[in-house]
Amino acid sequence: MSLPSIEEPNDRTVLATLRGILPNLSPSEARVARAAIEHPAASAASTIGELARQCETSETTVIRLCRTVGFTGYPEFRLALAGAAAARGGDEYLSGEILPDDSVDQVVRKVMGADAAAISETAKHVSIPALTETAQAIGVAGRIDLYGSGASGFVAQDLHFKLHRVGLLSFSFADPQAAIASAALLAPGDIALGLSHTGTTKDTVRYLEVARATGATTVAITNHPRSAIVQKADILITTAAQETTFRSGAMASRIAQLTLVDVLFVLVAQQRVDATKDALKRTFEAVRSQQAAK
Repeated sequence: MSLPSIEEPNDRTVLATLRGILPNLSPSEARVARAAIEHPAASAASTIGELARQCETSETTVIRLCRTVGFTGYPEFRLALAGAAAARGGDEYLSGEILPDDSVDQVVRKVMGADAAAISETAKHVSIPALTETAQAIGVAGRIDLYGSGASGFVAQDLHFKLHRVGLLSFSFADPQAAIASAALLAPGDIALGLSHTGTTKDTVRYLEVARATGATTVAITNHPRSAIVQKADILITTAAQETTFRSGAMASRIAQLTLVDVLFVLVAQQRVDATKDALKRTFEAVRSQQAAK
């Protein structure tokens, strides 16, 4: 499966696009990308020669990065960075870097800013066709396997609870052997959905690989559209969470994933309104009677 092409960026998506492809860039291109991500206003104000010198690389490398992202040249790249910086309040807000001497107020603004940005930027350029196709496939699937490790594992479990509550046969797994065994037993018409912020979680990538070999439809939710998990996915859904100091990026990535999970659940519920309402009513009454009996 060929890697998906990068969407032509604009001043609302360029930073998320750069973050998404960062792990796949050469060291010299990555230095330029990090400078743009961390200091978009300053980078936009620099000539191509100045930016190249600041990043200890060549003008050719800068141009190559511009074209990799989807621009025809540096002038368009500068305009996009300037627009992104203006829309997001400048370099300090964007960087998310938490310093040892930051005040509590600064930490709150940076962490919450990263979380809010993860949701808003994901919403701006998430693929509507991919969400639609995934929701339709889940709604008619015979079985739904959900895979994730670490923070992504909690998101997989959250989606499992939501789908199971409305009568859909779904599973999430804490044990790797149980996950791989389940993936091997899937069949055409089933769904395997893997969540990995980096897209490189070996277990999750492997689960999708095994599930795909059975003929099941595979879905990947990741922040990096050129990562290993994309190779195993029939459908790709991307988030736009920003990594920040002290792993608050892991918090932002989880929030972005949880938001997409909520969207998917609502889309599935729309397709089967009567069945969803009936299932919610029955499970609510069962839980209420259980609580009353205590």
